[in-house]
Amino acid sequence: MTKSILLLASAALLVGAGPARSPEAVADAALRASPVFDAHNDVPEQLRDRRKDVLAGFDFNDTRNTADAKTGSAAMMTDLARLKAGKVGAQFWSVYVSADLPEPQAVQATLEQIDVIRRLIARYPDRMQLCTDSACVIAAQKGGRVASLIGMEGGHSIGGSLGVLRQMHALGARYMTLTHFRNTGWADSATDAPAHDGLTPFGIKVVREMQRLGMLVDLAHVSEATMSDVLALGGPPVIVSHSNARAINHHARNVSDETLKLIGANGGIVTVNFYPPYVVEAARQWSAARDAEQARAKALYRGDPGAADAALAQWDKQSPMPRGSVADVADHLEHIARLIGVDHVGLGGDLDGVDATIGGLEDVSSYPAIFVELARRGWSQGDLEKLSSRNMLRVMKAAETYAVAHRGDAEEESETTF
Repeated sequence: MTKSILLLASAALLVGAGPARSPEAVADAALRASPVFDAHNDVPEQLRDRRKDVLAGFDFNDTRNTADAKTGSAAMMTDLARLKAGKVGAQFWSVYVSADLPEPQAVQATLEQIDVIRRLIARYPDRMQLCTDSACVIAAQKGGRVASLIGMEGGHSIGGSLGVLRQMHALGARYMTLTHFRNTGWADSATDAPAHDGLTPFGIKVVREMQRLGMLVDLAHVSEATMSDVLALGGPPVIVSHSNARAINHHARNVSDETLKLIGANGGIVTVNFYPPYVVEAARQWSAARDAEQARAKALYRGDPGAADAALAQWDKQSPMPRGSVADVADHLEHIARLIGVDHVGLGGDLDGVDATIGGLEDVSSYPAIFVELARRGWSQGDLEKLSSRNMLRVMKAAETYAVAHRGDAEEESETTF
């Protein structure tokens, strides 16, 4: 009798469970419940480079026809139609300006970048919403709009001024990458010769003021020493807005396992990008070989830049960059998740900020491919929901909570330099 009841109960459970869902179904369910919150997209840079920040005549509904044969520019990777297809519900728009600019010019250019992305968002009120906190992100997504946030890429954008930092925050900036490809006067970059062994005393003030304001501290582009100095300060979780795992690809822009563990302990998040030299080791090696070939061509054709350019173009034609595949991005995500937990991964594609992408991730419509790949590898719907946006929202909420708790703290101050 007891055995029969057990058999009947087991059969009922099997019937109730139904057929196993396909990876595509798991991915789709995750993205419906938790749309993608990407940490880094460079549309503002494209508007500056292609259009000098002039929006007249620009149609963000569809940018697939924006290739320019005269300049060699490919079509943009982002528009509203493809954001919808890619299940993107929130986006940090990067207000990047070149680290080669003198700092006063960098400040002006950053203000212009903030202005153009705010104007773009305002042109599409039914599809986009400017957000400065997590509550707005959630509300915008429920209203069917892309929650649009501003992230500053490079500490040179504040011109060595805490006052400028505070005003950038007032204009809506909610994260700042501490450096770009070059050191600032107060923090070391991953791709420049070390000058400070991490943060200077002023750099510590910058980080503490960002924390007080509720501005996310972004450790993409910074040196390992800078990462360590920031994490030693404590405070709310950090982000690494568009970097990958150095254990898989040894690029200086990527994050070592040792530092990944510190980020996990901090509660932070690493959002993985799609640029082949940061993802695929063979592409990193290709990039180094191309740099060497470029130097060789310049040496062979001194005084004849046209011939040097032609020689490099021929090399490019014969030696295309290995682009990799969606599986390579998934490998980075899995490595980080296995090392420090699925609560600490996200996506920061760097789309429209790179000249090449991983195969299968050519534009913002392609995010679902990552989720299908991970579902095939056994990631649950809950895991995928964390990857898509729940992790980023958690980090934002933590920074906001910290700022509320420290609202009464005095501002960090330093003397002006001119």
